[in-house]
Amino acid sequence: MQKPLADYLRPETLEDMVGQHHLFDANTIFRKNFESGQVRNMIFYGPPGVGKTTMANIIAKKSALTLYKLNGTNASVDDIKSVIKETNSLLNTKGILLYLDEIQYLNKKQQQSLLEFVESGDITLIASTTENPYFYIYPALLSRCIVFEFKALKVDDIKEGLTKAAKKLEIEITEDALQKLAISSNGDMRKALNNLDFITFALKENNVVDLAMVNQLIDKANIAYDRGEDKHFDHLSAFMKSLRGSDPDATIFYLAKLLKGGDLIAASRRLLCSVSEDVGLAYPQLIPIVKACVDSALQLGLPEARLPLSNAALLIALAPKSNAACMAIDDAMKDVDLGKGINVPRQLQNTHFDGEDAKQKGQHYLYPHNYKNHYIKQQYLSDDLKKVKYYIPQDNKNEQSFEEYWAKIKKERK
Repeated sequence: MQKPLADYLRPETLEDMVGQHHLFDANTIFRKNFESGQVRNMIFYGPPGVGKTTMANIIAKKSALTLYKLNGTNASVDDIKSVIKETNSLLNTKGILLYLDEIQYLNKKQQQSLLEFVESGDITLIASTTENPYFYIYPALLSRCIVFEFKALKVDDIKEGLTKAAKKLEIEITEDALQKLAISSNGDMRKALNNLDFITFALKENNVVDLAMVNQLIDKANIAYDRGEDKHFDHLSAFMKSLRGSDPDATIFYLAKLLKGGDLIAASRRLLCSVSEDVGLAYPQLIPIVKACVDSALQLGLPEARLPLSNAALLIALAPKSNAACMAIDDAMKDVDLGKGINVPRQLQNTHFDGEDAKQKGQHYLYPHNYKNHYIKQQYLSDDLKKVKYYIPQDNKNEQSFEEYWAKIKKERK
């Protein structure tokens, strides 16, 4: 069976690595630690195909530790125990380096079994994961490791790796073919090399990979995330924050990525959330407009759904912003959690019975519509909250007009 090109060309030194400049460049903490020869407990976190496993292999090769490898997708407690037993072996007097790939698939018990030996230094752990370690790794184990984030490779990084591969394979790649291969990989060097590997089998005497060949294999760039993975939620977060940040261009870009990934539902939910959370009282008429756009999109389905959602997204991004309603309800909920406001004022209660000990008989509720401007001052909050102010008008035309109106009305009744 032929070895995959990505494994055949796997870098063996730090100098051969591409990308990850925040880790590998001179004078970085990671680089200096690597050059010192000291191996720490580390967790490499990032998307597939960006160098996590390769870097672990390079560190193991440089160290004097005995290397053991396990994969979280199929490792059992017995597999972990068999590595632990080796800590007492005469062959491992300098220690053991355990490389644990896909650690997020190990359950809590499996991760706990490593704690004692990682703590004592009998085992040095390097683990890798495509998921956020702060969500998936047992906290006690996480606290004993340093987390390094490996980022998706840039197009130029992928092109550099493909150029090195082409040189070793003694083939040529045209610039437009190189660009298409790099873009379509979505930051994944393994994917780029696998695509190149597949194409090389079709080469004839001239050994030139051109754009036409690449287009036969790749009709469009693959979406850079899977709906169930952490990177997808990064895109949802970026979409929401671009809406809130009033950046129409970023808003449309992230909407396009979500829709290209087929996630119509999540995109629609974020629009409905943002219009109430971030626009709110600054332009309340926008809330039903966005709802109508979302309803239209769900009825149309993709690809036509992009049209009403594009309108909704741009309206939110360009609208004036206010989070006053969001802040008001959040602050009120905090007081509810603290047990405040237990006793509803007498005049608001749904009761007409007065006990014998009641000093003043009757509910004494004042019906606002019986008064001028449909307003009469009375206490609506309990005594422990009557001076609390949850809603603070913000500096936009709509809320300022509300404030001016009620300041005028309420002043008349003071």
